[in-house]
Amino acid sequence: MKIQEIKELLGQFDASTLTEFDLKDSGFELYFNKNSESRKTVTAGSATSTPAVPVAMEGSASHQLQLANNSLANETIQNVAPEAPASDVTGTEIVSPVVGIVYLQPAPDQPAFKAVGDRVKKGEVVCIVEAMKVMNEITADIDGEIVAIKVENEQVVEFNQPLFIVKEG
Repeated sequence: MKIQEIKELLGQFDASTLTEFDLKDSGFELYFNKNSESRKTVTAGSATSTPAVPVAMEGSASHQLQLANNSLANETIQNVAPEAPASDVTGTEIVSPVVGIVYLQPAPDQPAFKAVGDRVKKGEVVCIVEAMKVMNEITADIDGEIVAIKVENEQVVEFNQPLFIVKEG
């Protein structure tokens, strides 16, 4: 990962309501923290833990950045935003095709694309996910009614994370 990409992620993290962000990718780890204390890290295959190392970056002294090499092979991004409580809502999920920031409205001064109870047609835009300064329009796969919105506006979302639940029909 290039330093410019890290700075962009840090800028998005700084503007979000998240307090922690953790990215791991085949031997590379990136950790942002807005809390007063840092987490402990555990390396794969190790029973001991070591404290995270804070690194000051220009313009964000209150943030901690941890870069560590380890042997993790799977990419994991931990989303700190609370999960929506499990409910008995059923339907087809519309999921995020990328990791990024979800926008439920086209602009801050405009109403949301869709709300619970709204009808949606196949191919209609329901939200936008920004990834690396690219705005990705997320469209409905089916015709139906929005029965649940699983994310909040400007929340960081993971790949394949459910965004909406649509009741077909």
